[in-house]
Amino acid sequence: MLNSLFIVNTSGDVILEKHWKSVIHRSICDYFFDAQKKAASPEDVSPVLSTPHHYLINVYHNQVYFLAVTTTEIPPLMVIEFLHRVVYTFSQYFDECSDTSIKENCVMVFELLDEMLDNGYPLVTELNILQDLIKPPNFLRSIANQVTGRTNHSETLPTGQLSNIPWRRQGVKYTNNEAYFDVIEEIDAIIDKQGATVFAEIQGYIDVCCKLSGMPDLTMTLVNPRLLDDVSFHPCVRFKRWENERVLSFVPPDGNFRLLSYHIATQNMVAIPIYVRHCIVLKGGTGSRIEMTVGPKQSMGKILEDVVVEMSMPKAVLNCNLVPSQGKCTFDPTSHLLQWTIGKIELGKPPNIKGTVSVSGTTSIETPPISLRFRINQLAVSGLKVNRLDMLENSKLLNNLCYRKKPSIVGTINFATTSALILHRQTWSIQCEQRLPGMSG
Repeated sequence: MLNSLFIVNTSGDVILEKHWKSVIHRSICDYFFDAQKKAASPEDVSPVLSTPHHYLINVYHNQVYFLAVTTTEIPPLMVIEFLHRVVYTFSQYFDECSDTSIKENCVMVFELLDEMLDNGYPLVTELNILQDLIKPPNFLRSIANQVTGRTNHSETLPTGQLSNIPWRRQGVKYTNNEAYFDVIEEIDAIIDKQGATVFAEIQGYIDVCCKLSGMPDLTMTLVNPRLLDDVSFHPCVRFKRWENERVLSFVPPDGNFRLLSYHIATQNMVAIPIYVRHCIVLKGGTGSRIEMTVGPKQSMGKILEDVVVEMSMPKAVLNCNLVPSQGKCTFDPTSHLLQWTIGKIELGKPPNIKGTVSVSGTTSIETPPISLRFRINQLAVSGLKVNRLDMLENSKLLNNLCYRKKPSIVGTINFATTSALILHRQTWSIQCEQRLPGMSG
């Protein structure tokens, strides 16, 4: 399947290369670098590239490309899914998957890749089994290994490989048993020039952090589960019960995992919880100015937090002299990024920013879109909520659980400044914490 894997950064440096069959020279990456130079942004590089003798398949994450090379034609989605699993594994082992973390843990990266693929074919991709095979990096463990001469490799076969539940290892014990469920939704919307929502659809996920002892069997019910469409489940979910009862029944993996992803075709328009009023004039000579006001929609009645406004200014912009009524404003002359960090916006006190802009040349230039990030607590827009969570462990049903729900929204919006129709990309996060008392390790 895979002949080689190259990990490269956006600067064109090969961080690491791994070969499973014949060694392929890193000059094969030149085809990828040519495509990267032609792309408008790092995310716009084509995921599949064809060369005279090879196929290049890549995924991009955190300023790093994972580039798989194969000599035969294979299903590209299978390779892309595997590369995403590699990124996820590195993120769980090293806290983040980045240029720096890969360089600092290059030995463990090679060990993980040796276990995940056998002769170029995927072998072990479940995180729990990998953590049994190769212990995650730990400062005390690394010191002990240097003294004793041991490695992070386990000397016993993982129990998950011998059971019909390969995603969960046996013998898991916690002093405090708890599980966290995050509902994350990305909303695509079209907004007309009056600010009204013309079209909206939701792509969502339910991510779980499970810290439960033993072999728990969970049953979760949702509010309005029939709203979900095009649902994709983790292998732990019993699909037949979902089809019949719209109930999520599963034995969860230990640690972090994605329970399901889904799509919602909204019939009613989604209310955008924030507005931006702006007046932007960019032209050569004098007279260029920016005025902007950001605030919550009165109908939402919630406080906006962690608000950040960004504009990627054209290269003709030399400097920005803006004075905000709240927060801090910075302009990077190298990247031409204008950033206004607002923080929390109190109700009835919308912050504003205004000032002049220095532009080279004599002609007017197109104004860039406005990107805005924010977070709102205690608000669930789509209506999807966790209704109940029951746990069956050792043939005993544990109920009367204590629930503490903390819904919140995290959003990222791109506001166009010249077009009548605006394409929004938002991320809403509804966090629900379930604490399961009465279960000692």
